[in-house]
Amino acid sequence: MDVILVDEHDVPVGRMEKIEVHRKALLHRAFSIFIFNDKGELLLQQRAANKYHSAGLWTNTCCSHPQPGEDTLASANKRLYEEMGIHAPLEKAFDFIYRAAFDNGLTEHEYDHVFTGYYDGAIKPNAEEVSDYCFKSMNDIRESMISHPQKYTEWFRIAFPKLEAFMAAEKNN
Repeated sequence: MDVILVDEHDVPVGRMEKIEVHRKALLHRAFSIFIFNDKGELLLQQRAANKYHSAGLWTNTCCSHPQPGEDTLASANKRLYEEMGIHAPLEKAFDFIYRAAFDNGLTEHEYDHVFTGYYDGAIKPNAEEVSDYCFKSMNDIRESMISHPQKYTEWFRIAFPKLEAFMAAEKNN
């Protein structure tokens, strides 16, 4: 699968095969989805054991990369269904750039588009992508990330405080 190479302003500058991009640590477009239930709890997933990095770690509801020529929101909606078996209206929250190196020689260097949504129905995760899932309060997640940061993906540890700040700003508007 090819991903979209971008500059620091999210302007496409090319395309490349996903694993090659991660080997070369090139900046590329990605998205992260955060789904909440009616209690305000966040839907977390535990990445499957066969994932090429961060296997078995807890993270946000869903994340992936849009393919060249694919709209990011449309890709996010499609991937949410493929990974978690759910459809939920998504809204753009914010963007951020991060870089995280992994022990296997791969590096995520992403321009990450963050989407949020709400869902309270049945969840049917894809076992090839997700080994477990749960809803947790933002407070419980924050406390767990402080006491056990190694249980969470690198990008989730970066994105979670940004999500909290975004939600606080939205609440004050």
